[in-house]
Amino acid sequence: MIKPDRLSTTVSTKGQVILPKAVREQLNWGPGARLEVETLADGVILRRAALFPPTTPEAVSGRLKAGGPARSIEAMDAAVADEAKRHAGD
Repeated sequence: MIKPDRLSTTVSTKGQVILPKAVREQLNWGPGARLEVETLADGVILRRAALFPPTTPEAVSGRLKAGGPARSIEAMDAAVADEAKRHAGD
C-alpha cells in the first residue's frame, strides 16, 4: 500500500492535478478513467465513477418486452433443465 503522506502533486494554472503514477497503478486508473469528486472541509476524495447510474428493479421492470404468449413456471423450468443438459457436456 502507498503511504499517502509521502506523495504530493501541484495544481496547474488550468486547475489540473496529476496523480502520482504509483497511485494510478495501484488503483488501476488509466487514461480516461471517470472519477467522482467529493469535497470535504479540508480536501477532496476521488473515487472511480460507476459505469452505470444506480437504479432499482422497479425502475427497469418491464423494459425488455418478450414476444409471444406468457410462459408457465413449468415451461420455464423445463427450458432451463434442457439448457443445463445441453451444456453438461461442455
